[in-house]
Amino acid sequence: MIDKATISNPKTHYGSGKHATRHFVLQRLTGAINLVFVLFFVWFVMSVAGADRAGMIATIANVAIHMRLGMLEVIEDYVDDERTNRLTRTVNDVFTILVAVVAAGSIAKIVFWG
Repeated sequence: MIDKATISNPKTHYGSGKHATRHFVLQRLTGAINLVFVLFFVWFVMSVAGADRAGMIATIANVAIHMRLGMLEVIEDYVDDERTNRLTRTVNDVFTILVAVVAAGSIAKIVFWG
């Protein structure tokens, strides 16, 4: 049976109260940030939905290039081995091209086949 002294001691396996509070606050903060991002995403999709094809393709290209450059920064910062660095940069480029092609294909399907 667990006694009261064990539970009240923050160094036991029950964890620190500070850590639990930090976890609670971070969970609420990230939830609020996610709400803002979802609202932005809904606005973004609605604004692209009314755009012409050229505007949609320009938006896709912009997002794909931004995604590629952002991941390239992470790769360059955290991958030290030159061989692995080259491989991850290539995978990043291929993935970005794949995302852009799928997005453009989706727009083409909507535009031409409803």
